[in-house]
Amino acid sequence: MISASIVIITLNEERNIERCLNSVKDISDDIIVVDSYSNDKTKEICKKYDVNFIEYDWKGYSETKNYGNSIAKYDWILSIDADEVVSEKLKKSLLNVDLNSGFDGFYLKRLNNYCGKWIKHSGWYPDRKIRLWNKNKAKWEGEVHEKIVLEKQSEIGCLKGNLLHYSYYTIKEHIKRIEKYSDMSAQEYFKKGKKSNIFKIYVAPVFKFILNYFIRLGFLDGYYGFIICKLTAYTTFLKYYKLKKISNIEH
Repeated sequence: MISASIVIITLNEERNIERCLNSVKDISDDIIVVDSYSNDKTKEICKKYDVNFIEYDWKGYSETKNYGNSIAKYDWILSIDADEVVSEKLKKSLLNVDLNSGFDGFYLKRLNNYCGKWIKHSGWYPDRKIRLWNKNKAKWEGEVHEKIVLEKQSEIGCLKGNLLHYSYYTIKEHIKRIEKYSDMSAQEYFKKGKKSNIFKIYVAPVFKFILNYFIRLGFLDGYYGFIICKLTAYTTFLKYYKLKKISNIEH
């Protein structure tokens, strides 16, 4: 095992959490699950494992994850989402990592599963995320797409192996998430003073599709590659369309 705490946040994750816990149970002796009062079988499933299960009011992605980090036993944190799984190759890398190597954090490569297919292009791979880091050097920031922000001049390594992400089970589920996140993104853009215009609403989505489908080889992912690139472009449209509406209302 490694001298790092594993932190997972949950809310109604009964379809994912057992697969996740099975993949990390042999990596650390300090696994923390911060649950925002799930009303499914999440708690029941977690209790079967040697985890520190804590119920905590939802405070947003960053604040909830930072709370989990604050009660971690170790200085180093491995952050895993409930719908993610540590592959065997990545597990080997984690168990052999030197946390005193001079790095302040490590990137993990995410391989996304979309409707049962592993997506290896379309701008979705390698989806590098800092997921192993020293909590004294970084914290989570942002609410729509939260990310780890390290101190300036921090050194970041990259581990071999994939973090397997079971992103969407159906296209309908993806579209529902887009509606939610585009609302949040538009609100966040507005708070930051960003502006929308005709170019961003109608032209930027076209460029986004061309970038992901042709340049980033989305066509090699077949039917679902086309769907992903199309919906990614649609997300760009929605964010700026909704930002324009908010701006018009406020002014």
